[in-house]
Amino acid sequence: MCTDYIDLNKACPKDSFPLPHIDQLVDTTSGHQMLSFMDAYSSYKQIKMNLTDEEATSFQTNRGLYCYRVMPFGLKNAGATYQRLMNKIFKTLIGRNMEVHVDDMLVKSLEKSQHISDLEQCFHLLRRYNIRLNPAKCAFGVASGKFLGFMVTHRGIKVNPEKIKALRDTVPPKNIKKVQRLNGRITALSHFLAHSRDKYLPFFKVLSGARSSGFQWTDECQEAFQQLRKYLASPPLLSKPMLGEKLYLYIVVSAQAINSILVREENAVQRLIYYISKILSEMEGPYPLVDKIVLALVYSARKLRPYFQAHSIGVYTNLPLKGIL
Repeated sequence: MCTDYIDLNKACPKDSFPLPHIDQLVDTTSGHQMLSFMDAYSSYKQIKMNLTDEEATSFQTNRGLYCYRVMPFGLKNAGATYQRLMNKIFKTLIGRNMEVHVDDMLVKSLEKSQHISDLEQCFHLLRRYNIRLNPAKCAFGVASGKFLGFMVTHRGIKVNPEKIKALRDTVPPKNIKKVQRLNGRITALSHFLAHSRDKYLPFFKVLSGARSSGFQWTDECQEAFQQLRKYLASPPLLSKPMLGEKLYLYIVVSAQAINSILVREENAVQRLIYYISKILSEMEGPYPLVDKIVLALVYSARKLRPYFQAHSIGVYTNLPLKGIL
């Protein structure tokens, strides 16, 4: 059952409690030998409504008026309320041997021998606060697993195979709606795709050209589509930066997009951390090359703010950046 709370949400002030940054959670999880993935059963509905607020959730049925005694899905501040509760419950474990994003919980151990002890600490708090899990969505004592849309392993971060399969099984789009779906899937995987806005610009051009001349799937689009499938046959493995190490940002610009790659060095080998790509707007397209380089640096610094705040970063480009500054 789905209740329409649009009007109620308009009347409620916004709870600005922040959700954890997904990239940071995934980074801190990678590299652990043993993991346990847990999912709360009907997560929001484990929280009771304040008695004075129950009436606000009322809804009509053919048998009369009813209201929720537990927090329903669809309320504006349900996610922030639930995250605040999880942070309070697991405050002694989060960041050390546990990570929580709303109802997704993960226990991590650097050594396999430590995992049972880490699970005991987590389950002690689950029992204490009467939080129930959904066993169908839990996996205990595994070396890798799906967390927040990524595959987390002790070797690094992999792209979710379900997302790859969805793209590789996709047939060439035959209407605008399917092109929009394709672009959405590419955006979801942009973290792993090098020069994604440059290589797959034909897909975005289809959308902009459809307003004037209708849907047109060109040879250029078909070639880019085949390149995407070929690239996804062996997607890259992302690495996580170590505390205090220096990172390197490589910037490349073209007439249509700006691209950057964040890497780290390990045993004289550079390992990928993050791909960034952005299509230039009509205003940004005519910028001189020097301005595009600076724009790429500013955009990358904002997108990768947690990395820029925690590490020294060397910036490399084919222009004399130091002279520009």
